[in-house]
Amino acid sequence: MPSQESSQAGTPRAVFGAMLRFYRQQAGLSQDALGAKAHMSGKTISAYENGWRVPTRPAAADIDAVPEMGTDGALTELWDRLKDGMSYQAYPSWFQAWPAKEAGAETLRWFEPLIVPGLLQTEDYARAIFQTRFGLSGEEIEERAGARLRRQEILARDKPPALWVILDEGVLRRPVGGGHVMLEQVNRLAEAARQPSIVIEVIPTTVGAHEGLAGAFTLADFDSAPTAAYRETAGGGQVTEDRDEVATLELTWATLRSETLPRKASLTLLEEVAKTWTSPA
Repeated sequence: MPSQESSQAGTPRAVFGAMLRFYRQQAGLSQDALGAKAHMSGKTISAYENGWRVPTRPAAADIDAVPEMGTDGALTELWDRLKDGMSYQAYPSWFQAWPAKEAGAETLRWFEPLIVPGLLQTEDYARAIFQTRFGLSGEEIEERAGARLRRQEILARDKPPALWVILDEGVLRRPVGGGHVMLEQVNRLAEAARQPSIVIEVIPTTVGAHEGLAGAFTLADFDSAPTAAYRETAGGGQVTEDRDEVATLELTWATLRSETLPRKASLTLLEEVAKTWTSPA
């Protein structure tokens, strides 16, 4: 999988970051020193220089306003020239190819051992997940949560993709965001499980260790194209159509299915777990 730095090469954010680094180094300022003068953290300056985050126009102007930089407004001018590519990207670079595949699939097979699948997350649950991501600003958290909710619109189409989900029971019992968030979230799962185009099956905790503990993955099946897969990794994710990799995940899916409760029993479990989560008085 390409590194985050290589995936940003040549993009507007990378061009801006390179120019920012040039002026900073010419001024003899460290990232922390520049950040302090521009009223932001050194980590933010680092993120701008490496293309990991996109500065707003006011942020570029704040950096231009640091006298030691000697930019004479060059960074703001550059931002204006690159503005079409300087909007915040709600999807990380390694994920950007997946939503289109997800939206075009006939069937989605999704396994999650740790969290609720993104297509079924409530807004508060999604926000609570993104709040754990190191380095995200409040604005970025809201952008990513909003993008996740927009992906869910494919389930409201006249002919939505068939969604088949396998969850580890621990997903239902992990207190993401607190009891009130989990009550809404598990009820949302139960509601989804009653829809004809969605199947949710649960691997009970009594199974113990199982094949899926290696990590989450999704398989997207198409009428006239090979199956594609998305697999989570510790530092990001990977989209692949490699036949051998897809075949391995399909075998894993079949193995996991043998460990799940039947569809009706899984719905009953969802309803029972929902009762264990209570809203605050």
